[in-house]
Amino acid sequence: MLENSQGSKTNLSELGEFGLIEHLTKNFKITPENTLKGIGDDAAVLDFHGEKTVVTTDLLVEGVHFDLAYMPLKHLGYKAVMVNLSDIYAMNATPKQITVSFAVSNRFPLEALEELYAGIELAAKLYEVDVVGGDTSSSTSGLVISITALGSAPEADIVYRNGAQPGDLLVVTGDLGAAYMGLQVLEREKEVFKVNPQSQPDLEPYSYLVERQLKPEARKDIPPLFRSLELKPTSMIDISDGLSSEIIHLCKSSKTGANLYEEKIPLDPAVISVCEEFEIDSTTITLSGGEDYELLFTIAQGDFDKIKANPNFTVIGHMTEENEGMHLITRANQKIPLIARGWNAMEKED
Repeated sequence: MLENSQGSKTNLSELGEFGLIEHLTKNFKITPENTLKGIGDDAAVLDFHGEKTVVTTDLLVEGVHFDLAYMPLKHLGYKAVMVNLSDIYAMNATPKQITVSFAVSNRFPLEALEELYAGIELAAKLYEVDVVGGDTSSSTSGLVISITALGSAPEADIVYRNGAQPGDLLVVTGDLGAAYMGLQVLEREKEVFKVNPQSQPDLEPYSYLVERQLKPEARKDIPPLFRSLELKPTSMIDISDGLSSEIIHLCKSSKTGANLYEEKIPLDPAVISVCEEFEIDSTTITLSGGEDYELLFTIAQGDFDKIKANPNFTVIGHMTEENEGMHLITRANQKIPLIARGWNAMEKED
């Protein structure tokens, strides 16, 4: 994805670090309401008008978190922002600013980084966040991106992982598993390309799955929806590492158990179809796949009427007493212990 047969390439050394930052960030505009000073000084100056500040950081490493064989740089920039904004929404807060840092090897010309920043710029514009700083460095092992997101919320609105109570309903937004199956499709086509570089993959039948992998969308619509419904979750987390891992996080933080019902897990028809094609169990990939960037949360049973029949939400289980443990209730009504099988970057093999 780095090579563009059209036009010349600009070596990064021609600009220098500060020239590169100035070039890549010249199009970013700030929102004066919350950002008093953005890029161009020793530090950004922010004003949250008395609200509480939430901060999150994610690191994306080439060869571990993304593969440039099929990940366009513009999509990568967009996705890197989404990964962070999703964590802010999972606190029931509103993202306001991001900082962008990267380390890059000399195989990347300026034009490649312009593509990366075009994705960042699009995400910042659509999600109404200011890019207020960052850093650049050289790398001997490809591309590394680190984004920090800052957001705010009234203290009373912030939702943590530790507030769930036994009896609370376990709810998820959207559908699950599509991003993981999109990755499987892309990996398969990559292997085909290695054998036959002349082959042109037909990804049209898999468009939803591939888009969920390459260009996910954080659920910016959910915190405002909660406010309109006068609903505050008792706990919440985003689904980045697989449903089982996230349920276990909520349970351990809240000191509860949980029952997850297999038949309730929301699946897009495309996921079911491609799971059959790949001969993979759809429940397994929703439990372990990750990268859905949907929100998993709990609500008091008395609030069920507020979400009933809302197409954004699916009740998939309930919280139990801690000593009852965490279980998947299968379609055959078997009770299977939930195990954290989510993807772990620290365990990825070469």
